Amino acid sequence: MAPEKLRPIPPVPGPVPAGVGAGDRARGVDIADWRPEDETFWAREGKRVANRNLWISIPSLLCGFAVWLMWGIITVQMANAGFPFTPDQLFSIAAISGLSGATLRIPASFFIRICGGRNTVWLTTALLMIPAIGTGIALQDKSTPLWVFQLMALLSGIGGGNFACSMANISTFFPKRLQGTALGLNAGLGNFGVTTSQLLIPAVMTLGLFGALGGDAIPLTKDSATLIGKIAAGTPTYVQNAGFIWLLLLVPLAVVGWFGLNNLRTVSPNIGSTGAAMGKVLTLYTVALVVSGIGLYLYLPAPSGLGLLSGNGMWAVPPLVTIGTLFGMKAIATSDVKANLDKQFAIFRNKHTWSMTALYLVTFGSFIGFSMALPLSITVIFGNTHVFDPASSAWVHAKNPNAPSALMFAWIGPFVGALIRPVGGWISDKLGGSIVTQWISFVLVATSAVTGYVMHLAYQSATPEQYFLMFMLLFIVLFAASGIGNGSTFRTVGFVFDQDQRGPVLGWTSAIGGYGSFIAPVVIGQQIKAGTPENAMYGFAVFYGLCVLINWWFYLRKNAYIRNP
Repeated sequence: MAPEKLRPIPPVPGPVPAGVGAGDRARGVDIADWRPEDETFWAREGKRVANRNLWISIPSLLCGFAVWLMWGIITVQMANAGFPFTPDQLFSIAAISGLSGATLRIPASFFIRICGGRNTVWLTTALLMIPAIGTGIALQDKSTPLWVFQLMALLSGIGGGNFACSMANISTFFPKRLQGTALGLNAGLGNFGVTTSQLLIPAVMTLGLFGALGGDAIPLTKDSATLIGKIAAGTPTYVQNAGFIWLLLLVPLAVVGWFGLNNLRTVSPNIGSTGAAMGKVLTLYTVALVVSGIGLYLYLPAPSGLGLLSGNGMWAVPPLVTIGTLFGMKAIATSDVKANLDKQFAIFRNKHTWSMTALYLVTFGSFIGFSMALPLSITVIFGNTHVFDPASSAWVHAKNPNAPSALMFAWIGPFVGALIRPVGGWISDKLGGSIVTQWISFVLVATSAVTGYVMHLAYQSATPEQYFLMFMLLFIVLFAASGIGNGSTFRTVGFVFDQDQRGPVLGWTSAIGGYGSFIAPVVIGQQIKAGTPENAMYGFAVFYGLCVLINWWFYLRKNAYIRNP
């Protein structure tokens, strides 16, 4: 069935925009007449169509987050199941998916205007089946090489990229007065993909859900857990279900998305055929994946890579990959796509693009980075006792019999952050985005510093579990603050930028913010290895303090560029 014949939407009384014929108001999935700021149009038709697209977008984005961030939990269970990888290598797997997901957000931020909302959201959701299936197959055998898991983590970044196009798409459906609420719902409920993966993966690993197709069970070599309790070493576990389980959601979502989503021709006037539009998505995603792979090859130590950017050189990886992706996109773009990209690249000449990029790195970068790093951090810091040996002048780490399980507790922080994100959008709609961002930034500064001190105490203790409750409470505050800040920064973007630039800016800032999922696991992993995990949190606190000044200078001081409020 041809897409243009699906679900015709009846015309709405009222004036027709210039250039739109009377019979072209809405043709199936392609809507030619879209005026969300027109209250009559919104009440009669716009609200219904926008809400349908929003409620299909939310579970699609949830699956994107789940597949992207599943490695934070999978790596913990890989260690429990005896996969032959070091903590450094496991942290690197999580960081790879973080870097890939952030990089793929760069092209994804431009997809909606180039390819159409329905075409983009449907395809990028369906593509999640590739890493889901591949990860399930790789986890069936403990002898699977490290590079296979690294490749699957790279492809899992597709889920991270989906956030940029999803948010850019939803922003075009809703009027300015509802931007904070709509984007907060999409992002906040979509962010529950983090919690979903952290709760669902440990649970489904205990069951042979897929029979012979799912492969044989692998006995645990260490104690594990689910939300409801511990699982003793030696228990058979189906680690591979961590990948296969997402197919149960992705397959029906592909069907619902194909028939229920819409392209807005007022936003995406030159998308061409459905096949051509999807071809553009695949081409630009391929560019970003290749560039990410090159950056990781320069960063990862042998035998996975050259190691030229290992250690402190890791700070060069995100900007190099970002620049490489932008140049790659321009190099391979056809004339029509290049013209569209040139138009959208205008956001880089706007100083507010850069201020909001820094502020979004504070909020979403913190949320996503801590979500990725927290499970393994709990396992390494609290899973061992830490005793200083004067003879060797070194810390000796041994298994902690009273260790809390990361699989029982790591989900709480992301759950709180995702739950409160729509509240952050709603409050910001009432008070102003920048004032909310300012207050949560102060909270992040103080809480990060205190968290670092608690991590220091735990990592130099023979009984680190005594500090675990305080550690978790502090991280819950960090997640709550970053969740509220996610909503407030999106509200500020909606306030500062016009309709033409709002979507690309949302996509761009989310791309750079996504690099938090690469930075946090690498920095925390490096500092744990050095015996100083507190330094990671102290460094984050300094960055948060810098962004307090940026937010005040641009949006809150007396002669701010744009007062908000």
